[in-house]
Amino acid sequence: MSASQYPDLPYQGRFDGTEHKFAVRVYFEDTDFSGVVYHARYLHFMERARSDMLACAGIGQRAAHEAGEGAYAVTAMELKFRRAAHFDDALLLVSTVELIRGASVDIAQSIFRGEEVILTAKVTAAFVSPDGRARRQPKQWVAAFEKILHKGGQCPS
Repeated sequence: MSASQYPDLPYQGRFDGTEHKFAVRVYFEDTDFSGVVYHARYLHFMERARSDMLACAGIGQRAAHEAGEGAYAVTAMELKFRRAAHFDDALLLVSTVELIRGASVDIAQSIFRGEEVILTAKVTAAFVSPDGRARRQPKQWVAAFEKILHKGGQCPS
């Protein structure tokens, strides 16, 4: 299977309703000695997908960080490994915003190889000040999240 399975996805992914879809190809560097994706590499794939989801939603993390407002930090992560991915597999990461709180957001992520689920995850990211304390997310970011909030499979209005 090759990365050409998802040729219509731009490098930063795209939204399909409330789902952000992001394609990744497994390189040799992503695998362990047995030829399967090393478990920690899935975290890298998921971080890329979340970061690009935020960028596609208009959430400027870099500008907020450079302005000294803060940044997101992962505070909780629950993973379920279902299958192994291998060298040269084309993977699709699907991310959805599941819950918005004042200072944090819950994001569900799934990794697919074709129709097969490789991994499912629930990630909580908190917005923290430069000194590491939780703080309210910028209002415009909450508004951006509300537009893409997954509501039981319903597209945003």
